[in-house]
Amino acid sequence: MTDHQVHTLDNGIRLLFKPAPSDITHTCFIVNAGARDEAEGKDGLAHFIEHLLFKQTEKRNTNQILNRLEVVGADLNAYTTKEYTCIHASLLHQHLERALDLFEDIIFHSTFPQEEIIKERGVILDEIASYQDQPEEAIQDDFEALLFAGHTLGNNILGTARSVEQLEKPDIDAYMTANYNTHQMVFAVSGNYEFGKLIKLVQKYLGHIAANDTAKHRVAPQAITADTVTEYKPIAQVHGVLGSIAYSSSHPYKSGLLLVNNLLGGMGMSSRLNLEIREKHGIAYTIESSYTPLTDTGIFNIYFGTDEEKAGKALKLVHKELKKLRDNQISTTQLHQAKQKFIGQIALAEENRLSLIISMAKSLLDFNCIDSLQQVYDKINAVTAEQVLEISNEIFDPAKMITLLFEPKDE
Repeated sequence: MTDHQVHTLDNGIRLLFKPAPSDITHTCFIVNAGARDEAEGKDGLAHFIEHLLFKQTEKRNTNQILNRLEVVGADLNAYTTKEYTCIHASLLHQHLERALDLFEDIIFHSTFPQEEIIKERGVILDEIASYQDQPEEAIQDDFEALLFAGHTLGNNILGTARSVEQLEKPDIDAYMTANYNTHQMVFAVSGNYEFGKLIKLVQKYLGHIAANDTAKHRVAPQAITADTVTEYKPIAQVHGVLGSIAYSSSHPYKSGLLLVNNLLGGMGMSSRLNLEIREKHGIAYTIESSYTPLTDTGIFNIYFGTDEEKAGKALKLVHKELKKLRDNQISTTQLHQAKQKFIGQIALAEENRLSLIISMAKSLLDFNCIDSLQQVYDKINAVTAEQVLEISNEIFDPAKMITLLFEPKDE
C-alpha cells in the first residue's frame, strides 16, 4: 500500500501528498532546472534566479514576499543544485494556502527589476568570496570542475565573479523559458489534509498556469582518466578530495554503492575510514566519503583535512582502505552489519519530514514513481558480497580517480 498520493494538473504540474498526523506542514516546490542547464558562459544563472525570485513580483515587493510566511512564524528558504531548484517552507497546518499563494507568485510572476539584479549580484559575489574562504567547501567545487572538465556539471553552482557580473535580465528570461517546464515541476506537501481538498487548493493557484513542455537536452559527461592536482592556498592545513565518476540515479547498482559508501565513510563514527585514519592513527579530524547520484551520472568522493606533515600518510591510508574493498570480498557478517546500520540510519532520517518530502518530490521528477520505505530496504538487503566487490573495483579503480589537494602556501 502506497504512503503517498499524486495528482497531475492539466498543465503538467504534479501535486505530491504524504499524509502526516501533525500540526506542522512541510512543503516544497521543485523545478527540474539547475546549474547543469545553463548556457555556456552563464555559470551561476540558476542560483542567481533562485535569489531573485524573492525580490519582486507583479504584486509584492521584497518585504511583502519575506513577510508573507515569516509573519505567521513559518520558515521559508530555497536552494539550487546541479539539477534542481527547490523552494521550501515549514509552517503551521492552517497556513498552507499562504505558502502556495507565495510559491505561485514568486515562481510565475517575478519581475526581476534591474535594481534588484544589481543589488543581488553584489550579494552573490560576496557569497562566492565567502566560499573561497572555506577550503573544505571550495575544494568540493574545484574537484567537480576537474571531474567534469568541459561539461556544465563541472560549473560552480554559484558561478564565478566574472560570469555573475555579466548576468542580465535577458539571460534570466531565456533560462526560465527553456527550463521552467511545467511538466518538470512538483508541488509537494507533508501534512494533515484531505487529498481532495488539497487538489482543489492546488487547482485554484496553479491550474491557470500555461503549460510549458519544452524538451531538455542534457548530455552525459565523458569518462575521465586519473589525475592528481595540487593547489597552494593561504590555509593552515592540507585539504584533500579524491574520487571518481559514479553510477547514475537509475543504475541497478545505485543501492549497492550507497551501501558501500556508508560502510566506507558515511554517517557515524564507525565507518572504516574514520576508524582507521582518525581513531587508530589520529591523523584527520574530518574524514568522510559521499556518493551523489545524478540523472545520467554520479559523483563519489572522499574528503579529509589534516596537518601538512600527515597528509601523505592520510592519503596512503585512504588508498589502503579502498584496496581492501577491491581485493577482498566482504564477509557475510560484515555485509549484514553494514546493511543493518544503513537501514537504521534511513529509518531515523524519515523523522526529518522536510528532507523526506523533498527527496520524494525529486524521485517523482526523475522516475515518475516513489519507492516505499520497504522497497528501499529490500534493495539494500538484495546487495550481495559479490556486487560489493564488483562495485568497489569499478568505482575505486585508481586509473579512474581524480585527486585534488589544497596545500598551505609558503610564506
